[in-house]
Amino acid sequence: MTQKKMPSMLPHIEALEAYEGVDPMEVMAERAGISPDKIIRLNGNENPYGPSPKVAAALGEYPNFNYYPDPDQRGLRRVLSGYLNVEPEKIIAGNGSDELIDLLLRMYVGVGDNVIVPTPTFGMYSFSTGICGGETIAVERDDKFEIDLEAMKSVVTAKSKIIFLTSPNNPTGNIVPEAQTRAMLDTGLLVVMDEAYFEFCGDTAIPLLAEYPNLVVLRTFSKWAGLAGLRIGVGAMDPHLAATMMAMKPPYNVNLAAEVALTTSLEDTPGLLARVTQIVDERDRMMEKLKQVPNLTPWPSRANFILCEVPDGRGKEIFEGLCSRGIFLRYWPSGRLKNFIRTSIGLPHETDAVVEAFRELCA
Repeated sequence: MTQKKMPSMLPHIEALEAYEGVDPMEVMAERAGISPDKIIRLNGNENPYGPSPKVAAALGEYPNFNYYPDPDQRGLRRVLSGYLNVEPEKIIAGNGSDELIDLLLRMYVGVGDNVIVPTPTFGMYSFSTGICGGETIAVERDDKFEIDLEAMKSVVTAKSKIIFLTSPNNPTGNIVPEAQTRAMLDTGLLVVMDEAYFEFCGDTAIPLLAEYPNLVVLRTFSKWAGLAGLRIGVGAMDPHLAATMMAMKPPYNVNLAAEVALTTSLEDTPGLLARVTQIVDERDRMMEKLKQVPNLTPWPSRANFILCEVPDGRGKEIFEGLCSRGIFLRYWPSGRLKNFIRTSIGLPHETDAVVEAFRELCA
């Protein structure tokens, strides 16, 4: 009997390396050999306080989960218009901002095209570019992790389609000044400004939307609103681009639970922003404590995380030492960040445990 063969995949899809997400608590607990309730999970930049307490009540009371959500997102866009201070026709919501990144790339990038990113930065840009068969042109930031504008401009070619910027940048925590944003917009390429951590710093490119039709601003409710598990992000952009994206997205890409949670969160904005203030205060407290750890250099941050530089050549050893203590932070085993570990901002007792572990391991 002739053995049947699998159909051939697209080569660029078969060659993809999986994006490294955050493991569940149970997996972390098994690795550390302790119970899940003892785990300190600060590797995903999640909100330690969770969503607004009003969200659970709203989800429990909502009567219409048996119906499909509105494919045109009419109610969502009206609500988000007030949050973003942008007209509804410029707004689109996605299954996390990751979906909006994916949609934008599929709209602009084909096999052989490229996108430009100042690196290090959020890894989803290059991963999603690879799915489209595109190439990521990574331009190294300077020794202070600031964007090298001239180097960014110098790599622009006819095949360049999108520039991705993140402010505050993940994982370095610094913002993109308006002058740099304008310089990138003046290239004429689509510039995607990812403001996932906007609420922790207050700096935004939203006002530039009126001036630059080639600007897209992304936000998420994962960080400040504690809705990471419900997956909802939003984009503000030129109305023609938004209309095209609305036409090509999956019709029911934002589920009703996420829509209810987002709407309820915006109704409780003061309560959520009070928690943001707590996180920022804890970030500042953690920064001061980390500065006192010998052989450790924490980098200034405007987000809900801090990037820490550890002694040269000891990144993996220190990271594994943290894991063995049940403390899971973010580590990159190769490249420029091999001597860096990023910690999210958690609860005060988690801060103290992380600082003490660094003190022991960096000695």
